[in-house]
Amino acid sequence: MGPTRAQFIQYAPAALAVVPLVAGPWSALVAAAAGAGAWAVDTSAPVLRSLIACGFTATGCGIAAGEVLASGMNPLIALGLAVPAGAAALAHHRNIAGHTPALLPTATGAGAAVGQTSQAQVITAYWREFISGPTQTEGRTLIQAGANLEHVGLEIDGDHVAFTGIITLPQGQQVRVKAADIASVYGVPTSQVELGDPKHYAPNALPVTVHLKVPAEQPQITAGAPTTPEEQWAAYVGVPEGAMPGTTLTLTRYDGPKDWEGIATRERKAIGTVNIQDLAGNLNLSTIQIALAPTDKPSQVGVRVMKEHALMHGTMLSAVVDELSMDSRGYVRAGTYVDGRAALLPLAQPGSGARHLYLVGGSRSGKSGLLEQILLSAHRSGIAVVLASPQAGTIAGASLSAYLGDGLDEAMGALRLAYALMLDREARYRSPAFPFTDPLLLFVVDEAHMLLSASSPHHLEAKAIVEQLTRRSLKRGIGVVLATQTPLAEDLGNSTVIRSQLLIGGGAVFLRCAKGQGSLVGANAVEGAEGIDLSMIPSQWPGQYAKVADRDMSGLATKAAAKPEDGTFGLGYLLTPGSQAVQFRSLYLDVPPVSLAGGERPVGIEYCDAWRERDAIAQTPMVDKRGKNLIGSLADLLAAAEGAPSSQEAPHHTPAGPHAPTTPAGPARPGGAAGSSDGQELIKPRILELLQEHSIPMTAETIARKLETPANRIKPRLSELKKQNKVTNENGLWRAA
Repeated sequence: MGPTRAQFIQYAPAALAVVPLVAGPWSALVAAAAGAGAWAVDTSAPVLRSLIACGFTATGCGIAAGEVLASGMNPLIALGLAVPAGAAALAHHRNIAGHTPALLPTATGAGAAVGQTSQAQVITAYWREFISGPTQTEGRTLIQAGANLEHVGLEIDGDHVAFTGIITLPQGQQVRVKAADIASVYGVPTSQVELGDPKHYAPNALPVTVHLKVPAEQPQITAGAPTTPEEQWAAYVGVPEGAMPGTTLTLTRYDGPKDWEGIATRERKAIGTVNIQDLAGNLNLSTIQIALAPTDKPSQVGVRVMKEHALMHGTMLSAVVDELSMDSRGYVRAGTYVDGRAALLPLAQPGSGARHLYLVGGSRSGKSGLLEQILLSAHRSGIAVVLASPQAGTIAGASLSAYLGDGLDEAMGALRLAYALMLDREARYRSPAFPFTDPLLLFVVDEAHMLLSASSPHHLEAKAIVEQLTRRSLKRGIGVVLATQTPLAEDLGNSTVIRSQLLIGGGAVFLRCAKGQGSLVGANAVEGAEGIDLSMIPSQWPGQYAKVADRDMSGLATKAAAKPEDGTFGLGYLLTPGSQAVQFRSLYLDVPPVSLAGGERPVGIEYCDAWRERDAIAQTPMVDKRGKNLIGSLADLLAAAEGAPSSQEAPHHTPAGPHAPTTPAGPARPGGAAGSSDGQELIKPRILELLQEHSIPMTAETIARKLETPANRIKPRLSELKKQNKVTNENGLWRAA
């Protein structure tokens, strides 16, 4: 069986390389036979050209060897002529190889230079075959004929292999070879091809660098770089320029680099206030992922870093309804801190008066929901509410208020009434040790900037009244709740008095604000909340995206139940006097707060001169045209209100419930107001009922005012009840036996 076509093409050049040593000039016949044989077996044109070239090289070497031997020269010279013939045979073997020669060098040590030369030859062959020519396979177009690659150099360093060169063309031509063309030829990404900028080189000479092999990027840690939370804290936070210089971190829980808790400690020195923005920058986190919790020691503060926010799923209002009533310290539950503890809000200070509250929150931040929650807590705690809502119809829990000013002018009337009630209580309770028997009163102003800002028509009067209320009302049992959309000073009429008194007298709740309007730095700085930017509170939780579902319009759901994790409503910071602002979230209103009131009528305000003349007072401006000289006494106020229309009708929300007194608008009761039938025997049951219902000591004047009966009629009845051992009297204070 004769040789195959492939064997003939492969081994014929080797024979041509040996024949010259023995056949001399006859090797030409062998070369011709090899060429004819290759043509006969129908080989491809490139292989045929390579075989003929190899034959010619071997023939020339054979003729030269024959002449050397015939002339009697040294036979070693003839043997040396076989080396070019062998090189031609090796080149032909590479041309017919079925696979692409490897571009990576295999030679090492002493043979490295030989490997580099081989690589350079292969790189140049590829360039000529596909880019510049002259070699061109049928059916393939060169990228730019004549664009040769010269001055080829190899860069081999471990796993990195690259070659450099210069693309050259004759003078007057321009290089048009692109990086993508070169990348396709050598099978590498375009990003691994670097072409020189034509602006800095001649048009016909452009340098090129091709990275044939790039080592895979390994996530390596630089020697000495901080990796653990303790090391990062020491490197970025505890340093002199950090957010908490001089502190060290001790971990108490670790569930990953972005989910841990710890205690920051400064040795023998108070930490003070912490800039949340700076701390987030030190730890390379967003502000919403960091929460600080004060401890019993001023030299320590708790730190929590969260990958998924702990308050994302919220706390349901219906689940903690029993915690909405005021406790013995005067606190109600407003939400949940980030560490899971109940977030308590002060509404009163038992024994000394009420508390203020400063509430900040933009649109869709949860401010209205928190106000509804506060109204419900006041109702369940027996606190009467005067509500001013300049933007009419925005508070769903308005029905829980004893007096409602709905609309801009009506809200100003509610503000005047609150001031009049304070003057009335000051006139009746002059001693610091007064027997406080009237209900606590909460004056709530929603969208307070609509009354206090310089653009409001009531700016001067509202500013003067609110300044006096925040200064003087707490000891008279009247707390002020001001809600604005931003913490900017202009929202409070540029009054530093109002803000400072609100913060000193109670606390603050800061919710999300509009971009650029929520920074608590500079002129808007609040002690204990330095560095907080409320506009950085996102509308969606980190890692959560708006979910848009494909729906079939034929069965489109018109109602969808909202979930707490659908938005960051109610997420913010709670600041109480003497503490650091702590991240918290208000309760999620899974049920309407009004429904939890049980249908009871709102807590009423005591019957007094200011309440009796409430309608006239609401219409009476309390400053002059220049906005100065605020009326300072109840007598002057009532005198100014005499010219205004006075009505004895009940307010829009008639006071009712166990804490509400009877007003003249109610049905006539025996022994009630002056001029009615005496019915003295019916007065005593009413006195007993009043004392038993309130369970607090009262003076005879207070009992008379609540029963709308002259005091000279009440005192004899009290003496009779005392003889019957039904009431007791201690230092002028009467209570049920």
